[in-house]
Amino acid sequence: MDKSLRDTVSDIGQRYETVKGRVADAARACGREPDEIRLLAVSKTQPPERVVEAIEAGVDIIGENRVQEAQGKRAEIDPEVAGRARWHLIGSLQRNKARAVPGLFDVVESVDSLALARELNKRVNAAGGDPLDVFIQVNTGEEAQKGGVAPADAVTLVREASGLEALRVVGLMCIPPLGREAEESRPHFQLLRKLRDEARDAGYPHVRELSMGMSNDFEVAVAEGATLVRIGTAIFGPRGTN
Repeated sequence: MDKSLRDTVSDIGQRYETVKGRVADAARACGREPDEIRLLAVSKTQPPERVVEAIEAGVDIIGENRVQEAQGKRAEIDPEVAGRARWHLIGSLQRNKARAVPGLFDVVESVDSLALARELNKRVNAAGGDPLDVFIQVNTGEEAQKGGVAPADAVTLVREASGLEALRVVGLMCIPPLGREAEESRPHFQLLRKLRDEARDAGYPHVRELSMGMSNDFEVAVAEGATLVRIGTAIFGPRGTN
């Protein structure tokens, strides 16, 4: 391994440990245990070798935005190495791409319609094996250009998707409006937690997870109950750096 690659590994590992420390500090500051929050490394646009470096540095959850990009990376990564991490799809999923999910992703965080849930259920059933863990994505900002079910319909979709035998609805996910100060995300995180609690009160105790918070606002998300934070830049560095 040449020096530049050693430096890259070290940089990713150091950033990962720094973020873990910040998550732990944020948890303790609000009376939570650090191990209540898991850390997902967003590898969007990162080349396969950097994903490998992240896994070697201890990252155990990889988040990809696009099916095709994830397929390309996993084709170039040793299956034993790739298998050390759980792979989450965190970007929007078109129904015609659902067939690619079994064997590629362990979790889909972006289910936002009953039609998509049914298509995933069909594909997972056909592939056999264990049910697929999914999150219901909620469009907390009700932005026309963004995926996610409307907040008013979130618990209904939890109920409908929970009736599909090949899916396990384990939580809710949101992406607040971008380009904001961290504190401006708080109401969105509070809303997602409220909807999660409503789903549990409605008889769906398996809906436990809250996937919310990114590099610029994850500490606010932890304070509001996040169980999974999605971090890209703070682990990999600014896109395009080595």
